[in-house]
Amino acid sequence: MRPVDVGCSDWDNTLEGGHPKRGVDDGGQAALRLGLRQVAGLSETTAQAILAARAQRPFSDVRDLCLRAGLDEKARRALAEAGALQTLAGHRHAARWAVAGIERQRPLFPGSPDEDAVELPAPTAAEDVLSDYRATGLTLRAHPLALLRGQLRQRRLLDSSQLERLPHGRQVRTAGLVTQRQRPATAKGTIFVTIEDEHGMVNLVIWSDLAVRRRKALLGARLLAARGRWEQVDGVRHLIAQDLADLSHLLGELQAASRDFH
Repeated sequence: MRPVDVGCSDWDNTLEGGHPKRGVDDGGQAALRLGLRQVAGLSETTAQAILAARAQRPFSDVRDLCLRAGLDEKARRALAEAGALQTLAGHRHAARWAVAGIERQRPLFPGSPDEDAVELPAPTAAEDVLSDYRATGLTLRAHPLALLRGQLRQRRLLDSSQLERLPHGRQVRTAGLVTQRQRPATAKGTIFVTIEDEHGMVNLVIWSDLAVRRRKALLGARLLAARGRWEQVDGVRHLIAQDLADLSHLLGELQAASRDFH
């Protein structure tokens, strides 16, 4: 997976690299380049203007991109926030500064010296992950729970890789980002929840009585903690939940979307 980049992304996600399979050759592994459609707030019309300008010649810097593609303030900010200007400006803080100065005023007097370049510190890993989710709904950097693992470990919450090594029937505690909630019509009120951490997925089985008792956490949590019985039979693994807790406050402003009852 490769990030959105105004220097090489198309509107849609595309494959980069690799080659056709020949005989026993596996063809090489292509990479998936995220497209400009992933950038929240960027229209397809604006993206096509970027592609048309890039087809004429590569962009030399952020100013060249903005002027030749005719980007308005909204589009400039969206690209900077999404990290799509990294090859032109470096990290996000530098990109935000660069787009903010595109329409700077001319000097009052001819020959006035230019301002010195400003060296801004790079964002922290947590800031970059937060911006990724806010701007594109995903991140190719560290998983949010990898950044929170120290706090989760203090709460004695196991990760998904640790669960896989435990025997059937063990009482466990774990937590993850909620990615899906399902309530099949044939399940008699049972709800199935999938949570995700930096190592993989864990499937939770929520009986109807617990669903009623912990309804707020079950339906509202972005980061859900669960305590219960770990079951592992014939390669099928899941956690029969006995209690739930909402730990979303640990995520701060990070908004992680889930698919609920589709």
